[in-house]
Amino acid sequence: MQSCTTIFAQFLSFVPRSVFSKLSQEHSGKRPPRTFSRWNQFVHLLHFQLAGCNSLRDEVMGMSATANHLYHLGAKPVPRSTFADANNARPYTLFEALFGELYRRCLPKAPGHKFSFKNKLFSLDASVVDLCLTLFPWAQFRTTKAGIKLHTLLDHDGYLPAVVRVTEAKCHEVNVAKLLQLPEGSIVVFDRGYIDHDWFRTLCKSKVFLVTRLKSNARYRVLESNPVDETTGVTSDQLIQIADGEKTLILRRIGYRDHETRKHFVFLTSHMTLPARTIADIYKDRWQVEIFFRFIKQNLKIKAFLGNSKNAVLSQIYVALIAYLLLAHQKYMSKIGLSLQYLARLVQQNLFQRRDILDLVDPSRAKQKLKKYQQLQLMA
Repeated sequence: MQSCTTIFAQFLSFVPRSVFSKLSQEHSGKRPPRTFSRWNQFVHLLHFQLAGCNSLRDEVMGMSATANHLYHLGAKPVPRSTFADANNARPYTLFEALFGELYRRCLPKAPGHKFSFKNKLFSLDASVVDLCLTLFPWAQFRTTKAGIKLHTLLDHDGYLPAVVRVTEAKCHEVNVAKLLQLPEGSIVVFDRGYIDHDWFRTLCKSKVFLVTRLKSNARYRVLESNPVDETTGVTSDQLIQIADGEKTLILRRIGYRDHETRKHFVFLTSHMTLPARTIADIYKDRWQVEIFFRFIKQNLKIKAFLGNSKNAVLSQIYVALIAYLLLAHQKYMSKIGLSLQYLARLVQQNLFQRRDILDLVDPSRAKQKLKKYQQLQLMA
């Protein structure tokens, strides 16, 4: 049968070397590295994520043990000190830019969101990664605690992270949200921690629709009430005017009672035409961003770091996000409904196997190829 490259090489093939070289020139300072190239550094960082290594020593030893596979990857083993120095000193912005480029390349293969409307749908949320204050003093959060915050805009087309900004944990979510430039006509959903009426007005002026929950102490006046079908769980559908000093804000208030939990929710949106039940379902689907955070914290390496500098931490986080995109892309290409967690574990155990990755995730495909090959051999 025709021989294949390793599983790791097939993952790397989705990263165009020409694009990587261009980004490397833009983000690598005045002098390019002479021995340990930026591509070699990227290969090591990606291997650290996909192989599930636990430390810097574990990564270097693992790559040295598979040195015979590295030549075709454009990489080679590296001393531990050289790898550590590169992570601490070389700008993380290369991997941040590469993450954005790969998101754009992965998006056409991703399935659309599950709703019938054509608008782009995003979820916005943030999650804190706790750090040791002694080792990471630059990320001081409280008197005895350090941490960083991952501000994430999740695209519901494939549930891909479209934008990720890493800040100190004390940075408020709204400050980062105000810097985002969302496409016109898109819908962004977020929790009550993002409520800021000035930002809401900016979104409305930009023709971006919002979906969130109404605070229990919000002051508003009902302008109009629309009829509702209570069999769908919707209890109210109102046009309200929110008081905000001298300024006012007109939004839509929707009450909804979940049939399973019997809990009552009150949603707020600037979209005036979507069915009220659809607004409730949109907010429910916001839970996917929580699933995303849980996945990267449990299956990728964003808690144990290869270096203590801010540059080393951010480099590792953005390569972890790149690993997530590569796993998601392979999931879409397999088309067999494989869970992302199962795929990550499967890849971890077979990273340097010489097999077609689609055969790895779908054994029946491999059996069909073997049967066809045997028939051709008999005919020959």
